[in-house]
Amino acid sequence: MIVRLGSTSITLSRYLLLWTAVVLVFTVQHVLSDGMHGNSVPLMAHLRWSMIQWYTWAALAPLVFRLAERHPIDPTRRLRGLGRHVLASVVVTSAAMVIGALVSTLFEPSGFFEQLGYFLAQHFAIGLLTYWGLFALQQALHFQAEKARREVEASRLATELAQSRLLSLKSQLQPHFLFNTLHAIITLLDEDTLSAEDMLLRLSELLRAFLEDYDGQEIPLRQELDLIELYLGIQRVRFKDRLTTRTYIAPDTLDCAVPSLLLQPLVENALRHGIGQRVGGDVVEIETRRDGDALCIEVRNRNSTLEATPGAPAGHGIGLSNTRLRLKELYGDAAEVRLDMLWPEGVACRVRLPFRALAPLDDAPEFDAGTAPA
Repeated sequence: MIVRLGSTSITLSRYLLLWTAVVLVFTVQHVLSDGMHGNSVPLMAHLRWSMIQWYTWAALAPLVFRLAERHPIDPTRRLRGLGRHVLASVVVTSAAMVIGALVSTLFEPSGFFEQLGYFLAQHFAIGLLTYWGLFALQQALHFQAEKARREVEASRLATELAQSRLLSLKSQLQPHFLFNTLHAIITLLDEDTLSAEDMLLRLSELLRAFLEDYDGQEIPLRQELDLIELYLGIQRVRFKDRLTTRTYIAPDTLDCAVPSLLLQPLVENALRHGIGQRVGGDVVEIETRRDGDALCIEVRNRNSTLEATPGAPAGHGIGLSNTRLRLKELYGDAAEVRLDMLWPEGVACRVRLPFRALAPLDDAPEFDAGTAPA
């Protein structure tokens, strides 16, 4: 059975146990007081009086909680709220005295009015304090519940805001990726029609996989590698013998969760700032490994530099800045992205993020974790 104390619930057994503890405490207090003054009132008499007094308040406590909940003290109308409860405390305490006197007449030879006078003289002040103590307890429970509710609401709003930011970043990245891929195909239409057709077929396959697998913010690394391999296939057709790609994938990283479309902007940056701007061939490498509780990903190219070159676009484009923002939203300070020079030439984009296993889809293809030059 449940006892309702306003918006708070407690089982009847626990509720009675709490009030029984109050009964016993006041019984012991009366016994010790009589002992110090040389009185010889029987223990059972003290226990009976305490039970009548405090079990009466146990019956009235739900009413006090309801009054405190229905008429809270509004900071803007504090005096009005206090006035209501001053009146309520007198009425409820008087009711407790009347009930106590009625019950006492069943055990005492004196009449009702004599018992009522005794209760008013001995217990009215304590009754007022009991009312305000119960009122303060209800207010404390209410404020605690309200604080917890606001914290949950704030957490929900923060989560929704983070999701909105992530969706916004992702919506920026998707058309950017599609535009650059289509641009690469257009450049081949006049030069090599067969190669352009091959790239269109690869793009169709890539977009189909993209639409099927990119519903969430995170996917297993193996799926991300499958998609980036389709993208690299398009770029290999575009650059022919000038481009070589290699992957070095640790098998224990394949099921790690990574943000969807994590690798594509990094590889695009490597191509754009390497073979896309400099003469000669280039080697683009992708490496993943686990380092304790972190997943380390490197995208390297061997034909670029971090130094600004004439005519080169400022910075590293929307891809890298977008990636930094997405990692910040998803992982906070637990993730980082940085660019480092390679010797004798080249640039490495190093990503570090928390290692967390994510089960792959049942129909996800198996990625070859070995070295894959092309």
